Amino acid sequence: MGQRGGIGSRPCLLVVDITYAFTGDRPEPILESVKRFPNSCGDVAWETLPRIAELIAAMRSRSLPVIYTRQAPRVNAVTAGAWARKNSRVLASAVVGVDPMQIPDVIAPDHGEIVIDKDKPSAFFGTTLLSYLNALRVDSIIIAGTSTSGCVRSSGVDAFSYNYPTVVVEDCCFDRSLTSHAVALFDLHSRYADVVRLDELLPMLGATGVSGASASR
Repeated sequence: MGQRGGIGSRPCLLVVDITYAFTGDRPEPILESVKRFPNSCGDVAWETLPRIAELIAAMRSRSLPVIYTRQAPRVNAVTAGAWARKNSRVLASAVVGVDPMQIPDVIAPDHGEIVIDKDKPSAFFGTTLLSYLNALRVDSIIIAGTSTSGCVRSSGVDAFSYNYPTVVVEDCCFDRSLTSHAVALFDLHSRYADVVRLDELLPMLGATGVSGASASR
């Protein structure tokens, strides 16, 4: 358990659920941010965004694909599904004038980059993600995003289940709870993925190829 599995020659970066719903629309302490964005992770999100932006830029500079996910709209109890049983504020009204599904400008998708709406934790469940990975000839997955213990973890487990070599970038993920963040990373590294820091990952990308299908769709 916990061996390094490595990365392929054509990885895809999966940027999981980094929207205003989980960051708030500005840096502020979590107890303030959740008053307007109930799922916000507060300051830790904004501390992490510059590193995610650096990772995205590194992928683009190597012509490697970047795919984003975000929470699908939950307009009623049916679309909220099982979330409504665990979160009494899941259908709370959005902040006036702010789209909670907007991806912050600092990491915003380039023209043509894929953005997938999902309504369950995993980026794979009930989405077209796998078909895009096949079309792009992806051979491994890099994951950044939020929350580490929820959507990042479940996406990592599903990537493992589809037999993709998977890397989770420790300092490009964040969570509302530092304990949950740490335990999720420990479990992922033990069983399902390589957990590395950004400064470890960037040299690994230097060995990857730049050929293959475009990430534009």
